[in-house]
Amino acid sequence: MVFIEQLERSNAALFYFGLICFAFAALCALLSRITSVTVMGINAYIKPLKFFLSIAVFSWPMGFYMQYLGNQLQVAIYTVVLIAGMSFELAVIFLQATRGRQSHFNVGTPLDAGLFAAMGIVIVIVNLWTVYIGYLFFEQSSFVIPMAMVWAIRLGILMSALFAFQGGMMAARLRHTIGGNDDEPGLPLLNWSRKHGDLRIAHFLGIHALQAIPLMALLAHSPAQVFAIAGSWFTLVIVALARALAGKPFF
Repeated sequence: MVFIEQLERSNAALFYFGLICFAFAALCALLSRITSVTVMGINAYIKPLKFFLSIAVFSWPMGFYMQYLGNQLQVAIYTVVLIAGMSFELAVIFLQATRGRQSHFNVGTPLDAGLFAAMGIVIVIVNLWTVYIGYLFFEQSSFVIPMAMVWAIRLGILMSALFAFQGGMMAARLRHTIGGNDDEPGLPLLNWSRKHGDLRIAHFLGIHALQAIPLMALLAHSPAQVFAIAGSWFTLVIVALARALAGKPFF
């Protein structure tokens, strides 16, 4: 695939980091089938499985997009920050799964509370650096790709960073469900609540604007069409957030 070949040439570190994340996702999938440890009513390894996949599909597009930036020194620095920060996050999530403990919203012991707080600090640092990378895309005026795709990348990064911060709404509440309990059964694998509001849905859709907007923009022929696509996606995320805050299920 052209995408894979270009990514490996332009940012080998994020390419191999993504591969490692996919490998650990496969390991978690296996462990979820052969172990009986549960957290909040589901197998403990489902959560790290989702996070390994999410970080992999975040790292690869970011690595691909950044080849179009002229400031490759800042790209190199961000690559180190991203890999170090996400490695820490994933290590904590995996470690807590092996202990049969929650990784997020867990302040039950000093160790659990310390790990949760450290994860929050690390993700804020990584996200602020991601915002800076987005700024570099806005600052640069000349690109070798069509401006429609440039705007898709700009808006994708901007929206992804914005809704990454929305995770703070869950951290402040120490829960993601509104109107019910976090341990109630939800959708398969994703475990999103089918009966109550769930803040994770807007968080997920917003973060993955990073992939969704540029992918849909492949069919766009002008920045105006990209703005329409981004506006539609933003509306979807806001609806998901509003329904969650009202305690209503998205589906």
